[in-house]
Amino acid sequence: MPKTLADIKKSLDCHLGKRLQLRANGGRKKTVECAGVLRETYRAIFVVELDQEDNTCKRVSYSYTDILTEAVEITFLDEAKAAVAK
Repeated sequence: MPKTLADIKKSLDCHLGKRLQLRANGGRKKTVECAGVLRETYRAIFVVELDQEDNTCKRVSYSYTDILTEAVEITFLDEAKAAVAK
């Protein structure tokens, strides 16, 4: 994974509109796992639109710092399928 916030943003900009699996620290030893689509990237945050049948909220946002500190892990499903096919 990229080492700076700018590199993380550039990496996510290349994946706009793609499906992803998100794993986030929910606090108190809880882990939140959900699937969705990367919809928007802003200067300090990115927005994921979640699959509606799994979740009660429509969208979540996280900062690039969350990825840098490994509080949030993202796996793009298109790349995961390609890796399995090889």
